[in-house]
Amino acid sequence: MKTAAVTLGAFAILAIAETKRPLRKRVAARGRRAARNAVMGASAAAVTALMPHASPNVAPPPSAARRILNVLLLDYTLWWWHRLNHHIPLLWAFHKVHHEDPDLDVSTGIRFHPGEMALSAFFRAAQVRFLNIDEASLILWQRMLLVSILFHHSNTRLPERVDRALANVIATPRMHGIHHSNRQEETDSNFASLFSWWDWMHGTMRLDRAQDAITIGAPESAPRPSDPRPSLR
Repeated sequence: MKTAAVTLGAFAILAIAETKRPLRKRVAARGRRAARNAVMGASAAAVTALMPHASPNVAPPPSAARRILNVLLLDYTLWWWHRLNHHIPLLWAFHKVHHEDPDLDVSTGIRFHPGEMALSAFFRAAQVRFLNIDEASLILWQRMLLVSILFHHSNTRLPERVDRALANVIATPRMHGIHHSNRQEETDSNFASLFSWWDWMHGTMRLDRAQDAITIGAPESAPRPSDPRPSLR
């Protein structure tokens, strides 16, 4: 219940913020888009609720250091999952729906194909099981993640210096705007969902494109089975 309240509160605040200080000009009617994205989000949430979930570790609560490590492990493995969604044709067939939104704002943060969310539920269960994640760490990370997803998808214009400073640690609206470009070489960057360190680590960080030079949308050419796998840089 607390997670839902945090998510709804963040959504409302960011929806107001992006109206007051928009980062990019809109190309589609906001009301119709928001309604479509809300329906897609509700459908995806319903499917996710029906999927089996792995039970977190019920051992005694971990130390603070272990909890931090758990959050980092969850986020790093999710970074790889997101990257694979762009490089494996079956996964991209579902994930592409998220990128086909002609604008990028907070409602895009809930626009996911139910098929993608179903597959993600299996991946999340694997994360919890194989990383031996406890419930408190999982809840903490999921709350941070949900707020982050809404934040970096939002059309909120922060001062450029602030956005760039935050991008050293977390995904930001300008950073994620490049990822939602309809140019393949730009989409194949900035995969972070929460912490941006993984993009810095693997050489996939891009902050060199002005937002008014980006066309939001899915790349015209989908990944092919012959495409190279992501490097381990």
